[in-house]
Amino acid sequence: MRKVLVLLVFLISLDALGQVALKTEGQDPQYVETIKGRAQKIVDGLQLTDAQKAENVRNIIANRYFLLNDIHSKYDKKTQEEALYAELYKHHFELASALSLYLNEEQIDAVKDGMTYGRLKRDYNAQLEMIPTLTDEEKAQILIWLKEAREYAMDAADSKGKHFWFDKYRGRTNNWLSARGYDLKKERDEWMKRNQKK
Repeated sequence: MRKVLVLLVFLISLDALGQVALKTEGQDPQYVETIKGRAQKIVDGLQLTDAQKAENVRNIIANRYFLLNDIHSKYDKKTQEEALYAELYKHHFELASALSLYLNEEQIDAVKDGMTYGRLKRDYNAQLEMIPTLTDEEKAQILIWLKEAREYAMDAADSKGKHFWFDKYRGRTNNWLSARGYDLKKERDEWMKRNQKK
């Protein structure tokens, strides 16, 4: 029901031509240009052939950055952290819902990766390279946690916040692997030796 309401609100925001408006009211012009460029870079990676669709997707992503900036600016993180996270959660699913009008699941994942510096794929591949003996079950669990980290990272205020979530989940993964009997120091040392031989 919530997803349906979000989609309805989003559809109402489209103008008569079916274009997604860029919500720049109250935003600093220089910040707007920076965000448009950041969003465009993500869209370029999707290689969309429909110019109107590409612009709509860019505006959806840019509007998401504007919204996150507004939300984070409203709260003092030391005294209002609970209220901040409550509002972030309230808006969390709007991005994927809006993008689903134009993109498939794989493309939406690519947008999420673009907004989080590609950490999911990079961290996942590094984990597999470092410990080549991981079981399919272990690989699946690591990927689940990385996807969870990405969801939190997408709502972070800045790059430091985004990297924080992946680092936090890497710590969880390492603790879990250690409990399963992996010697992570040894695995890391062996990995570095393999890389030096390349």
